[in-house]
Amino acid sequence: MAVSITFLGGAGTVTGSKYLVQHQDERLLVDCGLFQGFKPLRLRNWNALPVSPETIQAVLLTHAHLDHSGYLPLLVKQGFKAPIHASTGTRDLCKILLPDSGHIQEEDAAFANRKGFSKHAPALPLYTRQDALDCQGQFKTVAMGITFQPISGWRATFSSAGHILGASSILLEVAGRRILFSGDLGRPDDSLMNPPDRPPAADTVLIESTYGERTHPQDNLLAELGPALKRLAARGGVAVVPVFAVGRAQALLHAINRLKDCGDMPHALPIFLDSPMAVHTTNLFEHHAGEHRLSKSEVRALTHGATMVSSTDESKALASRHGPMVILSASGMATGGRVLHHLEQHAGMHRNMVILTGFQAPGTRGATLASGASSVRIHGHDVAVKAEVVCLQSASAHADGNQLLDWLRAMPAPPAQVYVVHGESQASDTLRTRIQRELGWRAEVPEQGSTWPS
Repeated sequence: MAVSITFLGGAGTVTGSKYLVQHQDERLLVDCGLFQGFKPLRLRNWNALPVSPETIQAVLLTHAHLDHSGYLPLLVKQGFKAPIHASTGTRDLCKILLPDSGHIQEEDAAFANRKGFSKHAPALPLYTRQDALDCQGQFKTVAMGITFQPISGWRATFSSAGHILGASSILLEVAGRRILFSGDLGRPDDSLMNPPDRPPAADTVLIESTYGERTHPQDNLLAELGPALKRLAARGGVAVVPVFAVGRAQALLHAINRLKDCGDMPHALPIFLDSPMAVHTTNLFEHHAGEHRLSKSEVRALTHGATMVSSTDESKALASRHGPMVILSASGMATGGRVLHHLEQHAGMHRNMVILTGFQAPGTRGATLASGASSVRIHGHDVAVKAEVVCLQSASAHADGNQLLDWLRAMPAPPAQVYVVHGESQASDTLRTRIQRELGWRAEVPEQGSTWPS
């Protein structure tokens, strides 16, 4: 029986990555992510998988972002009992991200029930913090470059993908087939992370396409962020910065420290990092020094250049402060968490600013703000948007279309098949076309739920 891949997520969308690899009666899942964005996508999280979780014999994680790992607590709750294989960095981050995700879902459900704006009575979380804690015991860490057997006779090897701490590409060898999963690839010129490793030879490649149709601008993050913060400080406003707690928050803190050091922003401008998850993640950079570009002094500056806000009371106290100040708060696409309360308070004032720091999936509040909308729906009502909205174009931790092609070009030999995944339709199809025209390789964009040979 041939090896097959079923695309249970990350197909036609940039969220929900789940790739089911099957050979005979054996099944393995690469990534186990949450869907985010438009409501029809989010509702997929509540649908049963087309395969019983207890029949899946292993999960391999490329990295810890919730669109790749956030479904794990539910998978375990539904009966998955096998190992979850991940790099040490991914395991360490999942210890932070998954319980925080469960906690936020519980908080959002409780808030909806108190305010009565949910159509469900009662509103329920997809999973709880305890569910996320319960799945931690199934993690098994694997060092980069070490080949292991997730299922007897199946071989897997992790290599560095850049992007965030622990991010990996995965080479899976089964029944004579070599399948390479790119994971989310970082930029070779990223300010934080080391560049991705060169890809190994493979018969089939699954390549992400988040920025498959874009080319990153020549301007760096400092050139974009510095003038915005100067404008903010001059008018005494408050900047609300939705950030991904893993990667983007640290990149912004590093950029702010560099701007202060070179005198390109006011030294006294108060900076707050209001996300327990981001605070804990920032501390991890000290323990994973080999994966990033920062020196020891630069890592120390991450934790000393801003006021770290952990408790709910400390977060609420920010509401009584006046500008100028900058509040970095998760989540990066404003889909939930404390950042919603800050947006609700500050988005309606002209002197304030909302700074968007990367890709905003269609259907998210971040995408609504980026589109120039005059209002955004938060906690069941429409909030006017009068603040200046700044969309940073150079803050992405994803490789762009040219860099994705360069990574593929570095393969020792052309693969027989490329599947373009983890991107919106236009991004995926643009990259597919370039792969076919510029590399002369066979490339397809699989549909959600489809099964293809490896």
